[in-house]
Amino acid sequence: MATWDDVARIVGELPLTTEQSPHDWRVGKKLVAWERPLRKSDVEALARKGVQPPPGDILGVRVPDEGVKFALVANAPDVYFTTPHFDGYPAVLVKLREIGIGELRELITEAWLAQAPKQLVKEFLADSR
Repeated sequence: MATWDDVARIVGELPLTTEQSPHDWRVGKKLVAWERPLRKSDVEALARKGVQPPPGDILGVRVPDEGVKFALVANAPDVYFTTPHFDGYPAVLVKLREIGIGELRELITEAWLAQAPKQLVKEFLADSR
């Protein structure tokens, strides 16, 4: 079970990241991860699919592309989901209390890699070897 403190710690370990406002993390000006409470339209859309809105905190995370989003949702629907608001957008919603710390670290790192400047990514990956 992950917490907002875990998210902040993981994001904070990545270069050039800031918390623009509470639970809104960016690399430079690009969004990486954010708190995403469900809106009324989200709840209604889930209900139309026969899905109960998940309890607890929801984390939005940028992913490299929609293929990754769909794969995450298909492979671990107990952890990941999406709503029509994110149709056409490479981001996935995460049930924070359902994701393990290792998986959260991997997800946030991938988000950072997708959003960080290319030269910074190259340096980061070289240092990670």
